[in-house]
Amino acid sequence: MMDIRWSTKRFDELTVHELHDLLRLRVDIFVVEQACVYAEIDGQDPAALHLFAQATDGAMIAYARILPPDSDGLPHIGRIVVRADHRGKGVATDLMMRAMEILRQHYGSRRSALAAQAHLVAFYERFGFVRQGPDHLLDGIPHVDMRREEA
Repeated sequence: MMDIRWSTKRFDELTVHELHDLLRLRVDIFVVEQACVYAEIDGQDPAALHLFAQATDGAMIAYARILPPDSDGLPHIGRIVVRADHRGKGVATDLMMRAMEILRQHYGSRRSALAAQAHLVAFYERFGFVRQGPDHLLDGIPHVDMRREEA
């Protein structure tokens, strides 16, 4: 596998360059590539843990944010993204494995929730996530609410 540097930081620990790069990656994929106009900067980043991967040249290639427990009592993993030229190389699997470990370290278990794009349900099932209800549209894209109950 390629040489990748992984980091996990709270919002106030991010450098301005890291913040710029993670926001750019999210916008490049979720807004531009997926042609979905929505408010990417949603006000939740300051409360999140930010997990990201950088290539040896410093380029941001993968990202996920972990939000603290919501009204359902579960932390939420979101904004899960891998840059197009790094897909199919195991980076997304590594990202999710690391997210599971961060959940365990910060919240005492890997119990969590996420809103998966519907075409990625099988991917998230590999990590113990289970569908919670029917598909629904989120910003015009079919999504499925999923939960992981196992510690």
